[in-house]
Amino acid sequence: MKPFFAPASVAIIGASRHPQKVGNVILKNLLNAHFKGKIYPINPSTATVLDLPCYPSVLAVKEKIETAIISVPSSLTPQVLEQCGQKGIKNIIMVTAGFSEIGNKELDQNILSIIKKYGMRMVGPNCLGTLDTYSGFDNLFLPRSRLTRPDPGVISFICQSGAVGSATLDLLSKEGMKFAKFVSYGNALDVDESDLLHYLGSDPQTKIICLYIEGIKDGKKFMKIAREVAKKKPVIAIKGGITNAGAKAALSHTASLAGAAGIYKAAFKQSNVIFAENLEDLFNYAKILEKCPRPKGPRVQIITNGGGFGILATDALSSCNMEIIEATESTKKYLRPKLPPEAALHNPLDLTGSVTTEHYKFALNALLEDKNVDMILLIVLLQTPLITPEIIDVIKEAKRKHSKKPIAVISTGGNFTDIYVRKIEDLGIPCYAYPNNAARALRALYEYYHKKK
Repeated sequence: MKPFFAPASVAIIGASRHPQKVGNVILKNLLNAHFKGKIYPINPSTATVLDLPCYPSVLAVKEKIETAIISVPSSLTPQVLEQCGQKGIKNIIMVTAGFSEIGNKELDQNILSIIKKYGMRMVGPNCLGTLDTYSGFDNLFLPRSRLTRPDPGVISFICQSGAVGSATLDLLSKEGMKFAKFVSYGNALDVDESDLLHYLGSDPQTKIICLYIEGIKDGKKFMKIAREVAKKKPVIAIKGGITNAGAKAALSHTASLAGAAGIYKAAFKQSNVIFAENLEDLFNYAKILEKCPRPKGPRVQIITNGGGFGILATDALSSCNMEIIEATESTKKYLRPKLPPEAALHNPLDLTGSVTTEHYKFALNALLEDKNVDMILLIVLLQTPLITPEIIDVIKEAKRKHSKKPIAVISTGGNFTDIYVRKIEDLGIPCYAYPNNAARALRALYEYYHKKK
């Protein structure tokens, strides 16, 4: 599977000189990503594309080609696949659409027989492609000017839908989330979600795996692989097509047969796959699992400078069956003279709007040391005037001294808040805008570690 993400050489079949053509965009993206492998544009109608020599077919290339990206009309795909097989190319990424998703099952069987004949593996058809931020192998057919590519990270995203994947990747990259690999696998005629999950399970650059699936090709295969991978790293999944209307849409989108939500939830639970209800949860869970250590238990201490936010956080955590505990009396006795007189020394610990950076320092460190506390939900509303930029240093030092206890931050606001949120996340601490998102993420963190077998 590695040549789908870091090949030594690649042919772009359907490379074009026209900027709007998919073959031109893919070639341009590879060049702009500084892909270090050899690139062979293939097009019988032109001698050069983007200043690279162009070949009439892969058979005209003397050197070995490891991977081919096919972007030609669907009617031509059997012909070019035959040529790839004769050339000895073993890995195919087919972005071309027009197969079983529109009822063209005969063409499906034709290209599948060619793949099996030559012992090739294929991602697609009807897919967006793959992206590896470490190798620079960017064959997504959307321009880099329109889709922000992420910086290298540890999250990998397997996505059946190109549209879901591209829009989400664009948004999260803008927000600073980092990724290792991304793959849109489309109709899964050959390589399916289980194959990709198995590969990423052993990929040293991948620590967290996110999945968007519309249908699982082989349920037993998926559960077996997912169970093994989830023992090594978190696997988080969202299922598209769990309603009758959604299932009908999935069938016409990627020819996926969808199933009842309960069946998928049960299968994920048995495999220790974390089920996400929506895309927002999918990546909120990924963020906390990437940044936070294993919690000892489900007991959460809330620290806030806004009483209303503390109440909402309490409701959200209680709804997620997390424990809202009281700190020890010795901790409360220590904190009483160090906090504002009006501070409520309970859970939530309400520091009130008169809180200073120094107050946060005392509260955060004392509660991290408290034996009753397994996790901290730190609410920092930066609109209050006595919080200084040194709040970043306070949080950084607390994380350093108490690296074995998870800290999640809620900070809600506009442009000013966004600046600080980015700085806090750069410390390796997950930040959320709303209490319900943070609460569900903390629950996912706890459940992954304490239900893993």
